[in-house]
Amino acid sequence: MPVRGAQAWPISVAAYHVLGEAGVIPERTELLYGFIYQKMSKSPFHSFLVTRLIRLLQVILPPNCLLRSEQPITCQDSEPEPDIAVVLGTESSFIDEHPKTAELVVEVCVSSHEYDRSKIAAYACAGVKECWLVLGPERQIEVHRRPVGKRFFERSLHGPTGQLISVAIPRFSVDLNQLFEK
Repeated sequence: MPVRGAQAWPISVAAYHVLGEAGVIPERTELLYGFIYQKMSKSPFHSFLVTRLIRLLQVILPPNCLLRSEQPITCQDSEPEPDIAVVLGTESSFIDEHPKTAELVVEVCVSSHEYDRSKIAAYACAGVKECWLVLGPERQIEVHRRPVGKRFFERSLHGPTGQLISVAIPRFSVDLNQLFEK
């Protein structure tokens, strides 16, 4: 089901690609569960959190992984573009197709909690090992692990203080006080 209040049109992943290559689909959209959604604009706080997390990830990224930001992951009936994704492979691994899964996906939620949370089932279906929803105003991170079908078996909430260590990228840890500090 499309997210309430969002403008959406039903379409397949293959049709989405064809129409996108033809320039028919507007920029700043993503495909979720067979519907095309117009992506929201990004607040300065959202961009700040994404930039900070990318900087933290870049210094510890394993050599067999690639850091991607706002790039598609092709799922069964969706093609979300997470704020941050760590995927196995190199740049040339994705010349002909987008990744179909990820080790870690991060969605930063400042004013888009419901929309970003709606992507969780697509990430679980794609076998994403770990998904973080960074809840900016709450200064918390909601972590989803162990995908099973259309959901994650494990869910935990961290913050507003403390240390969070990724299971999928074990060298990646975030001090929540410092993450949200201006």
